[in-house]
Amino acid sequence: MMVALMRLADVTFGDIWIDGVNIMAIGLHDLRHALAIIPQEATLFAGTLRHNLDPNSEAEDERLWDALQHVQLKQVTEALEGGLDSPVAEDGENWSHGQRQLICMARALLRGSKIILLDEATASCDVETDAVLQRTIRTIFEQCTTLTIAHRLHTISDCDRIMVLGGGKILEYAAPAKLMGRPGGVYRQLVEESKSSQTAVCSS
Repeated sequence: MMVALMRLADVTFGDIWIDGVNIMAIGLHDLRHALAIIPQEATLFAGTLRHNLDPNSEAEDERLWDALQHVQLKQVTEALEGGLDSPVAEDGENWSHGQRQLICMARALLRGSKIILLDEATASCDVETDAVLQRTIRTIFEQCTTLTIAHRLHTISDCDRIMVLGGGKILEYAAPAKLMGRPGGVYRQLVEESKSSQTAVCSS
């Protein structure tokens, strides 16, 4: 789905429409500028924090600091000698994994995109960073459409709709409460198995 939305591969049949616009009828730059993706593995580039947040130098410093505040990185950045111009090594190796993911989140905030693609964005994060990311997603992106790929069920439990996939096919698609109300449903079974697994871990 994300490959199709970003037009990384040609759609051979059918159309994809966003807000009444056929995405095949607009330029790639315009399309991808309207979308923001936060992948499982954060993508950072050698340079400065400022450049990683705002590659096209479009935002004022106030907006950069505001974005960092939203993802709880403002104090960390202020403590660095270079501030916004602090160095970022290749692949962000001089920042922790959680911080790299938060930087990607701040970058998405600055883009102002109305459609946010979350591809297992918190799968490799610790519990504390996961909580920050989820809180940011629910507040800052409240007016956006977020498409979330997740295996951690708690990250999608309050979504408007959940699509359960299996073998490349849609098995279920409905609101979480409706899916939980289906005896023998796939989503309900996954949730029950998850709870059983957590209980077993706590008991051991």
